[in-house]
Amino acid sequence: MNFTEIGHNGQVEAFAVIKQCDRKTAKNGNFYLDMILSDKQGEISAKLWDYNEVSHGRYEADMFVKVRGTLLKYNGSDQLRVERIRPVCDSDNVNIADYVKSAQYSGEDMYSALYGKIRNFSDEELKKLVLYLLDENKEQLLYFPAAYRLHHAIRGGLLMHTSAIVKLCEGVCKVYPFVDRELLISGAVLHDIAKTKEFSVSASGIASGYTVEGNLIGHLVKGAMMIEKAAQSLSVSEEKSMLLQHMVLSHHGEPDFGAAVRPLFLEAELLSELDLMDARVYEIMNAVDGLEKGSFSQRQWELDNRKIYKHNDASLEVDILD
Repeated sequence: MNFTEIGHNGQVEAFAVIKQCDRKTAKNGNFYLDMILSDKQGEISAKLWDYNEVSHGRYEADMFVKVRGTLLKYNGSDQLRVERIRPVCDSDNVNIADYVKSAQYSGEDMYSALYGKIRNFSDEELKKLVLYLLDENKEQLLYFPAAYRLHHAIRGGLLMHTSAIVKLCEGVCKVYPFVDRELLISGAVLHDIAKTKEFSVSASGIASGYTVEGNLIGHLVKGAMMIEKAAQSLSVSEEKSMLLQHMVLSHHGEPDFGAAVRPLFLEAELLSELDLMDARVYEIMNAVDGLEKGSFSQRQWELDNRKIYKHNDASLEVDILD
């Protein structure tokens, strides 16, 4: 973590996100907080001894805080003994996006770029429907992750993933001009729109788990429901609505991977393949991030338990804005 030294004997302070927070009982019977604090530089174990909720306040995972304490060594690892802690306030003049792993571009820039592409559609029904759903979910789209634990599970990851797929769609349509470009892009923009309903996400932009709706329905079925409802309210034709619903319901490709149905027309198949491609690129690059050239990662469960080899010094940088 990035600490600022404020005194002798290892005393430091920092802004951080609480990644994990548990209230425990010490041997003397007093409560203490056992925390993991994190920023973009890394994370550290932290302890707040003699914890009293009335005097210290209540703390939980995903809170953005300012801490002061002393750096110590415990079993060979750094640990922070917290002496003061409080939630971040406006007068601190800090942006949480600077302290959590975030998308390369701001949510506002990615949203505006997508909105501009859809606004230039010639298909009025697709334009009306997609813009409506973007507007309805704008607040969450600006910072939501694309996953709880896997690909693009970072602040702004949902729009980063969506924007990458849209740009891939545009490239595919240049190679195969017979593809319905506006339908394919519409499906790409909406394929994960219901993740705004699926995850519990704090201001940090990191998912802490699934909502009841996310557990019981999931983003594929919920996304199709959102499209159907919006299409009916906007008097969009049943066929356009059905095509988009199918693209959302089938974009995981196979029932074993959560798809309600396999892709049954070209644009649905392309969306499924491009979605998998972008997810795999992210997962592979994330697996080798920080490794020495010529070394292997640990086995990656999400990549069929493969170890990934790092053969160059490339890092994950995407070109998704025109």
